[in-house]
Amino acid sequence: MEYIQTFISDTRRSCSTQSSTPAITTTEECFMGIDEAGRGPVLDSKQLSEKQRDALFGCICSSSDLLGWKAEILSPNDISNGMLQRTKYSLNALSHDTAKKLIRRVLDDGVLLSEVYVDTVGDPAKYQALLQDTFPHVKVTVSKKADSLFPIVSAASICAKVIRDATLKKWRFVERGVEISADVGSGYPADPTTKRWLQESLDPLFGYPSLVRFSWATCTSILDNKAYAVKWPDDDDSQPMAAGCAKISQYFKQNTADSSRKRHRFFEERGLTIPSDFS
Repeated sequence: MEYIQTFISDTRRSCSTQSSTPAITTTEECFMGIDEAGRGPVLDSKQLSEKQRDALFGCICSSSDLLGWKAEILSPNDISNGMLQRTKYSLNALSHDTAKKLIRRVLDDGVLLSEVYVDTVGDPAKYQALLQDTFPHVKVTVSKKADSLFPIVSAASICAKVIRDATLKKWRFVERGVEISADVGSGYPADPTTKRWLQESLDPLFGYPSLVRFSWATCTSILDNKAYAVKWPDDDDSQPMAAGCAKISQYFKQNTADSSRKRHRFFEERGLTIPSDFS
């Protein structure tokens, strides 16, 4: 499972991984399939069992003279940060941009890519037009249930789900000082194991471990009902600032007087950094 080690070493940040590029793909035209896995907080399941997917992934890897794969592992932390920021970065937009990034990576490797087949996210016609405009020299086909219609997308689906499963098995919780069960279930809200994990893993102040994306509707509902409510009263600009009261911008400046002071682990675990530009 060396292909996931970079991500496992720091699960707060997304990363890229890949197999070797078959030499034949740089001299002969080839096809590419794109699919994704794991839009929920943790797992999902499809028609094939995990054992069957592992066996098929092994076949793909053993055919390295003809087949290659690339993957983008998106961390729940990055997804949540994007979806909950002031200008929302939707899951669909994130998926579309990730597909474009994968195609660019393939082209940058010198692959003679002639056709791309994609399992749709959102409206297939709009998605296809987006990719076709971005890559005019490649024939793009975006379709619902593409993993059932096109073998190359079926192979992409296998790769995505095997990498997803391996990542969860090897997941390293960055949260320290708390016991967190690795038995998360399927990730569907109706799964009793997942429901139990969501209840037992909730911290009423900090929410959930970084394995769960806070933008997930089920997660948001539980937090609204069982986590501590936090209210942020608006500052009254009409009132003069009290004597000795520091401006809010002061709290974001580096304290050079005490360089040994460490940031709270909450910020480190979520990969949050101090902003330097408020424009």
